[in-house]
Amino acid sequence: MKIHVLILLLFISLITQAQLSSYNPVWLTQSKNSSESMPLGGGNIGLNVWTENNEILFYIARSGTFDENNSLLKLGRVRLTLSPNPFEGGTSFKQELHLNDGYITITGTKNKQSTQVKLWVDVFLPVVHVEINSNQALSATASYESWRTEDRLLKGKENNQNSYKWAPQGEAKTFKDQISFTNSGVQFFHQNKPFTVFDVTAKQQGMDAVKDQLFNPLKDLIFGGALLGHNFVQAGNTRGRYIDTDYNGFTIRSKVPSKNHKLNIVLHTQHTPSTEVWNAGLQRTISEATKNQKQAARRSQQWWNEYWKRSFIHINSDVPAKDPLAWQVGRNYQLMRYMLGCNPFGNYPTKFNGGLFTYDPSFTDSTLKFTPDFRNWGGGTHTAQNQRLVYWPMLKSGDFDLMKPQFRVYQQMLKNAELRSQVYWNHKGASFTEQLENFGLPNPAEYGWKRPADYDKGMQYNAWLEYQWDTVLEFCLMMMETERYAGENIKEHIPFIESCLTFFNEHYQYLAKQRGSKVFDGNGHLILYPGSAAETYKMTYNASSTVAGLRAVLSRLLELPESYLSEEKRKEWQAMLSRIPPISFRAFNGKPTIAPAKLWERVNHTESPQLYPVFPWGIYGLGKPGLDTAINTFKYDADLLKSRSHIGWRQDNIFAARLGLTDDAWQLTSGKLKDSGRRYPAFWGPGFDWTPDHNWGGSGMIGLQEMLMQADGRKIYLFPAWPKDKDVHFKLHAPYQTTVEAKLKDGKLEFLRVSPASRLNDVVQ
Repeated sequence: MKIHVLILLLFISLITQAQLSSYNPVWLTQSKNSSESMPLGGGNIGLNVWTENNEILFYIARSGTFDENNSLLKLGRVRLTLSPNPFEGGTSFKQELHLNDGYITITGTKNKQSTQVKLWVDVFLPVVHVEINSNQALSATASYESWRTEDRLLKGKENNQNSYKWAPQGEAKTFKDQISFTNSGVQFFHQNKPFTVFDVTAKQQGMDAVKDQLFNPLKDLIFGGALLGHNFVQAGNTRGRYIDTDYNGFTIRSKVPSKNHKLNIVLHTQHTPSTEVWNAGLQRTISEATKNQKQAARRSQQWWNEYWKRSFIHINSDVPAKDPLAWQVGRNYQLMRYMLGCNPFGNYPTKFNGGLFTYDPSFTDSTLKFTPDFRNWGGGTHTAQNQRLVYWPMLKSGDFDLMKPQFRVYQQMLKNAELRSQVYWNHKGASFTEQLENFGLPNPAEYGWKRPADYDKGMQYNAWLEYQWDTVLEFCLMMMETERYAGENIKEHIPFIESCLTFFNEHYQYLAKQRGSKVFDGNGHLILYPGSAAETYKMTYNASSTVAGLRAVLSRLLELPESYLSEEKRKEWQAMLSRIPPISFRAFNGKPTIAPAKLWERVNHTESPQLYPVFPWGIYGLGKPGLDTAINTFKYDADLLKSRSHIGWRQDNIFAARLGLTDDAWQLTSGKLKDSGRRYPAFWGPGFDWTPDHNWGGSGMIGLQEMLMQADGRKIYLFPAWPKDKDVHFKLHAPYQTTVEAKLKDGKLEFLRVSPASRLNDVVQ
């Protein structure tokens, strides 16, 4: 019996690998420009790779490369030319992303010459590898191209790529990089100047008195690397213009023609005031990179192999033509997850507005003729409402390591957020705003430069963002869910979670004391006023999104094993939970629905916070009291119906799935995950943000997962919102270190494997 089971599991594993390979993007013609690029990455590096006019080009991006203005700068572009050129007038061309092993091959055949270029990124060391293999000797030329060889004045909308946005204070510049030939190639780096947007923001917001205590990620930051060729020599400089941007090229070429050539781009980022210290760190990485490249390739390939074994969703993979849209949805889920897998070890999270894979901006908006560094909504600005949708799907996909960069950036900002509360209001707790800088203070443009003299310094003078404190609670819950899903030790996160809760407990009592003699309402509840239900319902009284968030986070905190909290702390948090007010309701067409708040003064935006008690907070859902009220809200709330869509960050598809509304869930989720219309099918956008729009893809992933499997306590609901005419094979993660793998074919459950097997009894079909 055991042998039969092992054979069956091996067979299923081989089929799954074949299914993934069938999703490999394969292009049989060259690309027109960078918008037709293919993503490649690993560790914390992302490349956009394409072949244009018989040359291979790629942009290089890396997590955490923030300049003085908090733009997330690319590390340049590489152009590779071969001679004789196998792509020029050749009989065949093929560019393929090999998902299972994490590399790209570009092959060309011309007459009797057959050449393959393999590009891959070391997952464990910041190195890009380019390997050229041909059946005939050829020469290779590689150019490092930069558009930052001179200071660049940023004008108008170009400042949307940094933290100044529409309100730069004086001239804003992108300062030039240092680029030079070395004995072995080309070296390049950007060194932040002493004065940065951090200093501007601290002064603007009255934090100068504690400035020396603030975490400053821009100070003494140097990032860059080197382009190195084995047996390559200097070949001079070039000048040119690509799309909308002038560039200078630094070229190296192979000494002699050969059937095999190798290039490395070695990257290094370090906080140090000394370029000599930075260079020494780069040289150590170069030395490490040259030790055993074959072993490094095997390790990186093995990482990707294991990554894909964690989880998957394959839809109609046996007969794609049976339902092409369904097949696209399954394929694009994997392609989105591939891009997320390129940043498991970054110091900073994958950004919602393009991640590591932005390209020349005029291909997203023809009016924005800026450099490849541009992305809308900033580089170091942390828009939590958007970021959360990139990170929620990682729980069910089992990608807990990918969540760590997101948690790390919040931990780094904690002290600054706590100092805000102390300086402005003289109470405890971490004050995290929406539109937050990567150093924990509000974005300076959103904070407001033209403020009334007596306006609260702790507040953003902003009609959309005022009193919006609660998005951080979603990341608190994510931290705790990694304990429940993966059994991870989250002791390091407990002070963070407690500080966020302390802010709400203390700040709303502080505000009540400003208005009168009582800090609680007549029922002993906190008075969450003024508040905000997302950016939409403003000046709220007891916003349902905040009420549900506090209730869910406090309840989950109290459910943690005894070792995480002292008895005294448990009593403290239990007391706060008892003070959380109830969710409010209203009616449409005579049917009860969840209200966005008890009261509100105006509507600014088109989000759906009245359904946040469904997702992310799970107060309402399948098998829970009040499901009919939540369904009424989805079906009849006039505010929600006006804005229902699959575009961008909208999460209507997730609500529908959580409520078991199969038809709505499929329509909205398939709308999100269908082909993007760009050559790489998962480059969605711009939506409300940018291209690729990762919160568009992330919300699509969440919706698809919730259609297939939901978890409530120990219960696991199988196919809770899945159309039975869609064949599907999936493996997802559930709480309590559980995986569920199931295959549905022709509406019948063909295969179900729950690990550990004891959890099979918790599955509800």
